[in-house]
Parts: sequence; C-alpha cells; structure tokens
Amino acid sequence: MTAIENRRPATGVTLDAADLTRCRRRIHLDHDPASAAEPRALPDPALEQRRADAGEHRVRVGAQLAAAAGAGWVTVGPSGRIETTAAAVAAGAPMIWGAVVPDVDGVGRRGGAELLVRLPEGGYVPVIVVRHRVTDPGEGAVTSLLEQPTPRRALPDATRRIRSQPRDMLRLAHLNRMLRAAGWAPAPGVRHADHGGVIGMDADVVLWHDLRSGHWPGGRSTLTEYDARFADRTAVAVAAATGAPALAAPSRVTECRRCPWWPTCEAALESAQDVSLVVRGETAVALREAGIGTVAALAALDPAVEPPGLLPGMPFADVVSLARAWLRGLSVVRRVPRVPVLRADVEVDVDMESFGEGGAYLWGALLRHTHGALPGDEPDGYRAFATWDPVPTDDEARSFAEFWGWFSGVRARAAATGRTFAAYCYNEQAENRWLLGSARRFAGMPGIPTVAEVQAFIDDPCWVDLFAVVGEWFLCAHGKGLKRIAPAAGFSWHDPEAGGENSMRWYRDAVGMDGAPPEESQRLRLIEYNADDVAATQTLRLWMTSPAIEDVPLASDL
Repeated sequence: MTAIENRRPATGVTLDAADLTRCRRRIHLDHDPASAAEPRALPDPALEQRRADAGEHRVRVGAQLAAAAGAGWVTVGPSGRIETTAAAVAAGAPMIWGAVVPDVDGVGRRGGAELLVRLPEGGYVPVIVVRHRVTDPGEGAVTSLLEQPTPRRALPDATRRIRSQPRDMLRLAHLNRMLRAAGWAPAPGVRHADHGGVIGMDADVVLWHDLRSGHWPGGRSTLTEYDARFADRTAVAVAAATGAPALAAPSRVTECRRCPWWPTCEAALESAQDVSLVVRGETAVALREAGIGTVAALAALDPAVEPPGLLPGMPFADVVSLARAWLRGLSVVRRVPRVPVLRADVEVDVDMESFGEGGAYLWGALLRHTHGALPGDEPDGYRAFATWDPVPTDDEARSFAEFWGWFSGVRARAAATGRTFAAYCYNEQAENRWLLGSARRFAGMPGIPTVAEVQAFIDDPCWVDLFAVVGEWFLCAHGKGLKRIAPAAGFSWHDPEAGGENSMRWYRDAVGMDGAPPEESQRLRLIEYNADDVAATQTLRLWMTSPAIEDVPLASDL
C-alpha cells in the first residue's frame, strides 16, 4: 500500500463534502440498500443545468489562473487523477489544477479541489471554485488577487465582507482533513496551514478562510464543526448500510423541496400525519421531544397552554391553529378580522426576474390609479423593462435605468398632484438586492440612481412587502409563496409550468445561452410569466382589503 492509494474505508461507507450539509435522512436513504425500491423524484433539469453552468465557470476560471501561473501550473487529466496529483505533489508543483486527494487513512472520505496551492515551507492548501457569490459589499473579508491565489498575498479587504456559505467552508475543511491524512498539508504551526480559498461567481478575487476561526454557533471553529458533522453523518450512513436501527427518521425541512427522496419521505410523513408537515426544522423536533408527534395531536392541544421546552419562534397558539387548518384542508386562515394593507391613489406592483447570480434581466410593473387617472397620467397597465443580452451585461444598466426612470416619474407625478403613492412586491429581499446591486454596479451610467436614492425608497413606508403582510396577518398551512397564496384570492397563472426553476430554462432559450439561436417565443413567455406575477400580487392585496376576505376563516374560530 503506497501513500497515494485509497484504503478500503473501515466504516464501509464513503462520504463527500456535500453530504455534510444534507439532511440526515437523505444520508440514510443514500446508503440503505433497501431504499433502491423506494420512489424518487425525476431528475431536476434546472439542477442539472446549474451543474453544467458551474462546470463551464470552473473551466473559464482555470484558464485565467493557468495563464497567470505560467510554468508553475500542472493540470490533472481525466484518468489516473490520484496518481497524477500525487506525482505533481512529489515534484513540488506550485499549483495543481483538478486535484483529487486519496483517502489514505481509510476513514471514508472522497474529494478533490479545483486548485492546490503550495506554500513556501511545503505542503498544500485547497482553493475551490464555485458559481455563487461569496462576498457582499462591506469590509472585513481577507482576499488576494485572482492572479495571486495564495494566502501569503491575502490582505483585509475594505470593500468586501464574507457572505456566509457553510457548504464552502465545510468542503474546505473536508479537503484540509484529507490533505493532512495524505501528508500533503503544510506542517502544523506553519502560517496559513489551515487556510482555504474560494473563488466565487465574480472570479475577481480569492476569498480566504481561516478554518480554525470560530464562525459557527457557540464559537466553534469550522474544523470542529466539520469533525462533528462528519462523525454524525458517518454513523447515520453506517447504520443504514449495515441494517442497524436507523439513526435518522423522516422530517420535513427546507431541503425537502429539492431532494430526490422527497416522494419517499412525503408518503411516510403523510401516512403518519407527522407534525413536520405543519412546522419544520427544530420546532418539529422540539414538539416530538414533548411527545407531540402528529398533526392531530398538535391540533387537539389547548392553544393557551404551551408545553414546556419548546423553542421560541412562532406563538404556540398559531402552531395549533396551523395544525387545525391543515386537518381541514385550509391553505390560509386569518389572524385578525380585518387585514391592514397600505392603499394609495396611485399603486404600482413590481416584480423582478433574475438569472441566478448573473443579473436582473427583467423589471415588470403594473400601474393602477385607484380613483381613475388624471390628464397627463401614464395609462394603467403592465410594462416590462428587459435586456435580452445574456447576463451579466452592461445592457442591464439601460433596462434598469428605463425602469427606474418610469417608476420615479409615476411616483413624482403622484406627489406633484397631491395624491398618495404605494408600490408593492412579494418578498422584497430579491427586489431590494437587485435594486441596490444595480445602483452599485452601474453607478454613474445614464439614468442610474445613486445607492442613497434607492435606499431611501426601500426605507420609505410606501414600499410594501406583501410577503411580510401575509406572514403577519395570516397563517398558511401549505407555505407562504406567491404560487401558494394567490390561488386563495382567485388568481391563476396562464402558463401551467410557471415557476422560478422553469423560468431559468426559458431564459436560457430566450437568450441563446446554449449555442442555439435566441427564441423569441421564450422571451414572450417570460414577459407573460412576469406579468402574471405582478397581477397575482395586485389580486392578492385587493382581495385582502375586500369584503371577500371575510370568507377566510379566523384562526380563533378553528
């Protein structure tokens, strides 16, 4: 047995870094031989496309890095990757691209790094390349130039702060442990020996993480958090593989909506009327620990008497009402007799479409003069402000400037004629991000507002987030997404496939991202989809302030 060979895992199972951020039940099903007969979701084309996009991103970044590194660059080919990596390490190559690290100690790890960077004292630290943003505007991040991907060139960055990405940090820790076991890591005590780098979507700098820093709850370091998770997930996988009692039962969490095993878990949860169908995550765990494992058991409780030991969060009375609503098949119930929603003389519903982290390619707005338009007013109706150049593109500046100019003009005319104004969106987090991001990216270009102007609008009470309104005044037994709530108000989308994931595929066709000619029909489809989203937002708020809302049961009456 040589240092470059993989040992057979003593545990009988092998995990990669992605397993450490996955649901424990998924780990069980992935390793249980009996689960082969269980139903699984069909492959998600949007997920497959994101993986392909990430692969293309890595190729582009690798070409940039190789050009800067020159003779110090070694690329590991598609075959014999462990052996090729080991040979490059033995030769002291400064940079090794496409490295695969052996599981020398046989504990059951597999993994590779886009880049291994050799420190002057010897030994390698990992750098990974990802297709998501790893920093936000701010300060405190430690970065080096992309052309200098080494922690020895890193400095505190006055323009960036770290965006929390646990999956990246845990992957770096996974590689750190593998490198150390293989004897490829810097010696303990060497400066930066336990650092790892991330190159994000913007690919302009390398963000460096000290894996011994306490970024986790309770001040735990990334390496400490990693070791605990790896031991836990290994135990779950071993129990599943050996037929021992399962260490992880089904429970609905956020990850479920994209998990291939959701059909299996959903059937089990529905059959048991599991309490996580109403409340997810730690709240469901706490209820089970209190002996309340089913929706029926939760619904039968006195909402005024909270069991001891439950986690803070949603009021217990609301949790009981949600369970009662679920049992009656009600998607929405009211907390209050009348739902307060800001209304105005001039109202605009806004929805933005973005392509992942690439950019905002479409701003849609639906104008309504509540008491009728005045001479000189913009006519009521929907408008789309779009760019069909693949994002990111400077043409976003034009479309955003056109949207902002029109929007600001409507707002200014309302003020000049003594009328009130309000604008609405559904979940302002997305719109606010791209409003501010566009102002920053295109600062100084024609028609682009300053960040201060945009922030002043966001802070103004006239900007209403209906998602927050729904969260405050309604209980939603099946989720609070617009596609879940708007049907209760009588709205339906024209396109039966309308949804965020599908819109990503339509966008690729609309701009010809995959080499085919751009499809005009998909552009029109996206505009109709956006028009429906703003119409759904308008329908929802008009419904909430109409007599029809009285048909929605009150939580106190359940």
